Amino acid sequence: MGVKAALPRYELYFYNVVLCLAMLWAASWIYEVSSSNANRRTFKSSIKPGWYYIGRKMDMADVEWSMWFSTFWAHILFALSGHVIFAKICSLLAPQYRSLVYMVYGILAVFTSMGWTYVTLILSHCVLLYSISLVKLRWMCFSTGLMTLATFKMEPFVSWQEAFVTGGFDLRHILFYGGCGFTIMRCMSFALENCERKDGNYSFLELLKYNFYLPFFYFGPIMTFDKFYVQANKSDLSRKEREMWNISLQALLNLGAIVMVDVLFHFMYILTIPTDMKLLKHLSDWALVGLAYWNLVYDWVKAAVMFGVINTVSKLDHLDPPKPPKCITMLYVFSETHFDRGINDWLCKYVYNYLGGKHDNVLDELVATLCTFGITSLWLGPGWGVFIWAFLNCFGLNLELWTTKLFSMEPFFSVEMAMSEAMSRRIRAVFNTINFWTIVLYNLLAINSLEFAKLVAKRLLLKGFPLSTMVVLFVTYCLVQLIKETERRQALIDDPDPIPPPAPHFR
Repeated sequence: MGVKAALPRYELYFYNVVLCLAMLWAASWIYEVSSSNANRRTFKSSIKPGWYYIGRKMDMADVEWSMWFSTFWAHILFALSGHVIFAKICSLLAPQYRSLVYMVYGILAVFTSMGWTYVTLILSHCVLLYSISLVKLRWMCFSTGLMTLATFKMEPFVSWQEAFVTGGFDLRHILFYGGCGFTIMRCMSFALENCERKDGNYSFLELLKYNFYLPFFYFGPIMTFDKFYVQANKSDLSRKEREMWNISLQALLNLGAIVMVDVLFHFMYILTIPTDMKLLKHLSDWALVGLAYWNLVYDWVKAAVMFGVINTVSKLDHLDPPKPPKCITMLYVFSETHFDRGINDWLCKYVYNYLGGKHDNVLDELVATLCTFGITSLWLGPGWGVFIWAFLNCFGLNLELWTTKLFSMEPFFSVEMAMSEAMSRRIRAVFNTINFWTIVLYNLLAINSLEFAKLVAKRLLLKGFPLSTMVVLFVTYCLVQLIKETERRQALIDDPDPIPPPAPHFR
């Protein structure tokens, strides 16, 4: 049955009411736990004094969020503001040289923040992968790139390369890994695109322009070289109607999201509570499930805001950066699960789609997913938690294909075709509900810990069965139906149903 299958309006109203009440109920449990344990000894390292006007302590367990929007926001804002100013001046005076100005400013900013030895290290990796790209062998480019990336994940290579960065700047450790990791991925994209070019080679200068574009340099997202090359060198810098209005609106939305998250951290310690296993074991089922859900929602919000700030700057430079990740509240299939759309686009273009083809062959799909999650594991940093996460997501993605193929065969196909579209949508939503929680549990491994994911799974499937399990699954079913309704409305906008011809009138 198609995505445009509709449900009665009263049924959707009922799903909305159930979901809202459940969210408020779970949030009230988390608020109560946060308020009653604010002075807990194990919380001292992460619960700090918050805003004066709120008068409550604040959850500051996420170092990355604190770095971006509390500790080093002035440094980041200063660097990005300088980029915007110089880019605007160049766009007005000499637009044909704007990509060169982006590169020069990026190199100077990296040199100022990290030193000349770090710039030398980055350039050495660029030279290595550029040299390999001239051979125009995909397997050699991939092998060299992955081996280079592995040197930042294992000793003694990590310590040796870290020695190139000196000084006591607190942010340098994070900038080191961010700049080096994204540099390798960008250089691999350049090398693979150079392999596809039939006439000649891209110049080394184009690689430097691509790699040292400051907004993307340290924190991403990754834009593949083919897209960056076309967009950074286009001569027409005119904007679409209301484009600047949309960019300004996006900037305000990012600012509002930052304020909203900081306010939320005063009332719900969703990041600190999961680190205390003794406390978690005494929480109610609703509080534990709510913590699992809100942890994933927060991780999406963080990625959306961080990439949103960078994307706003890049849009001012007339680029079309990767879109923010799809919200976890809109996911119920593994094929759409990702928290970094730039990395996802990179993996799909060079690995998953390249090896998987049309994704209709079970064996090709298995090989494509194994290679994709193998590279993802190397990117995230090898470890048991990452390996388990990669295996489970790889299994889930392949299981979706196997299930789709199974239900497209007889007798399942005939049974579904005999149903109404609404009933087919309801039955599919039941399976999607189970899929939703497997996605939640699997991804808790990546953003939290194995112990927390195991505790949530045991409480949801064993100790909470049958009452808590069935209630949570029913609420999730309501959420999935609302997601499907959103997709249905978007499908009607993208591909509206044809208007039937008027009935003839006979006189």
